Amino acid sequence: MNEFELIRRLTQSLPTNETVVAGAGDDCALLDLGVPGRLILFKTDAVVEGVHFTRETPPEKIGRKALARCLSDIAAMAGTPTAALVTLALPRSFEADFVAGIYAGLTALAERFQVAIVGGETTTNPERILISIALLGMVDKGKQVLRSGARAGDAIFVTGELGGSLAGKHLDFEPRIVEARWLAEHFHLHAMLDLSDGLAGDLRHILRAGKVGAELLKSALPVSRAAKLRARGLAEAGQPVPREPAHGRKPAVLAALTDGEDFELLFTVASREAVKLLDAWKKKFPALKLTCIGKIVAGDGIVLRDKNGGQKLGVPGYEHFQD
Repeated sequence: MNEFELIRRLTQSLPTNETVVAGAGDDCALLDLGVPGRLILFKTDAVVEGVHFTRETPPEKIGRKALARCLSDIAAMAGTPTAALVTLALPRSFEADFVAGIYAGLTALAERFQVAIVGGETTTNPERILISIALLGMVDKGKQVLRSGARAGDAIFVTGELGGSLAGKHLDFEPRIVEARWLAEHFHLHAMLDLSDGLAGDLRHILRAGKVGAELLKSALPVSRAAKLRARGLAEAGQPVPREPAHGRKPAVLAALTDGEDFELLFTVASREAVKLLDAWKKKFPALKLTCIGKIVAGDGIVLRDKNGGQKLGVPGYEHFQD
């Protein structure tokens, strides 16, 4: 049983009540708690030593990543983060200075996005560190963006570049809070999420929710320089080359599709708005790439097109519990 099969089994009969606008199945829960003109966003996420970071990772970057992952999910709903709780699970042999460094990285990012850290929990955990963040946010009613609104004919866009996580981006990515809010304020986004498990996997969440398919143009995929260098067995200055045989290296496009932890925005809009959106984006965010990578179509699944035609994309994104 893979991660998503387990999630479907566990969430198929969860209790609900009148406050729930959208529950399990999107980037955040969406709640109506009676705040005039606002909906509440509620998100939790965890980072685990040996999965999301190593003991050699600088502690400030561990703390930053723990909060940034939740911030990225708030961005995916076009919301504004407000307050967080932190659960910290430590082995009995923890180093106080290392843990203080984790909190330093976490609080520095919280201050940047005006997030209050309002409490949490500490506990023991054998052998490894675990940090779980519960984050609240808000979004104006009518401006929230779900995964479920994609329509045939929509243009598919992605911010930034893909496939750079293994070269260190997974520790230094920028949550796209500002960009997502700007998009929702100026354009009618049909569907959006953040790319945490790879384009090939995460796009399928949008397709299943909207009961549609997608066609991607291989040459349009914004493959990162890091992914291209890794495919050639090279490295950026100061970055190690992954220890893998040449025959085991991923082609750069495959890395962009499957590596995960890019934390860029993936969204769809009506095709008639595509050119206007691109022009406005270049003026507002000239330093951040925005790329139209394909379109939503009737049917299901993903077709990857190149000069030789189209081929059904069978590769998954990243999944916990996979072999």
